[in-house]
Amino acid sequence: MDNEVELISDGDGLAVIGNPTAVERFMASVGLSSNAGSPCLGAALSAGASVAQTGSEIAANSGRWVKLTKESAQRLNDYPLTPAKTRGVSHAMLGQRGSIKKWLQIETPGAMVRSPALLAGAAGIMAQLAMQQQMNEITDYLATIDEKLDAVLRAQTNQVLARLDGVDLAVREAMSVREAVGRVSEVTWSKVQNSAQTIHETQGYALRQLGDLANKIEESNKIADLAEKAQEAEAEVQKWLVVLARCFELHDAVGVLELDRVLDASPDELDRHRLGLRSARLDRLELISERTEHLLGRMNAAVGMANSKVLFNPKQSPAVVRSSNHVAAGVHEFHELLGIESGRESSEARRWREAAAERWDEARATGAEGLDDVKRFGSEARNQARSVRGKLSDRIAERRLRQREDDE
Repeated sequence: MDNEVELISDGDGLAVIGNPTAVERFMASVGLSSNAGSPCLGAALSAGASVAQTGSEIAANSGRWVKLTKESAQRLNDYPLTPAKTRGVSHAMLGQRGSIKKWLQIETPGAMVRSPALLAGAAGIMAQLAMQQQMNEITDYLATIDEKLDAVLRAQTNQVLARLDGVDLAVREAMSVREAVGRVSEVTWSKVQNSAQTIHETQGYALRQLGDLANKIEESNKIADLAEKAQEAEAEVQKWLVVLARCFELHDAVGVLELDRVLDASPDELDRHRLGLRSARLDRLELISERTEHLLGRMNAAVGMANSKVLFNPKQSPAVVRSSNHVAAGVHEFHELLGIESGRESSEARRWREAAAERWDEARATGAEGLDDVKRFGSEARNQARSVRGKLSDRIAERRLRQREDDE
């Protein structure tokens, strides 16, 4: 078993279990470095009810978990995983023989993970690790954004986030008890089980505010109004994205506790509950994606309108473009954080910004040409006017001269 590793995947992450040396060797061979992004499974696999569900065999071995990306998933193509009876979970047993560097798939799995119950328990832990990883990423995101906010906007954001303070305190307390005891008891769960309502209400409020901003931009028919609304969106959107990120973070924290509670109270329902939480999470992502994409669509339309009006609004049009690009950059950064249309979304964001910049450059060039035309037209008009005035003066002088001659 020293040269064998077991792979378990739930589609979102990959667990590599086995002898510590073999685990590190395998991860290095496929380019999955063991860093902060691949936490040890030891602590998770040794926590109270988790041991009973996943088996002492796994807990006795070393393990690493990594979040699967498009790139890391491609690296595993040489080691096809076999779908297990546990829905959404696949599994493989690999071995390295002698001096052969390539890992070979073993047809007869070892004793570490065999039963559907053990795979379900491992999948539940992997779901928790994925949530905790997302929570850490959101924490880093919030810290970065907080540095960018001015005092007024930070105060407004904190005022909205104050609605979640009670939930945050309850979750922190439950997490502390979980770490100390190794399980989530009925008493511990009772302190957080009603938290979801507050999180949903705050999330709904933030989404409604984003929808209102999009509607204001859509209703703006004049470039002056559009510039004002675009600048308002530039300031407000970041605030509501922070609120949504905080809601998502607390949703995941409650999900971690919820899985532990089910594992302790009704282990047979763990896998169904894990899939249910995953489905609910996808629904939240879809809702957030719909609202933010609608906002991006309105901002994109605003850029088109601004570019079409650049000749007569040389100050307000670029202001609209700048605000729209700022909003788009913030939204796509938020999308990447939550994994909304990961990969394709980021490339679309770059194309969107590049296209917007190109349209603005073209419009600016057209505007410059137009202004040159206006200048040329004005210069020609002034010259023509001088010529007309000169001819008119000559005619008046001739007429006066003839009139004097007639009088004489």
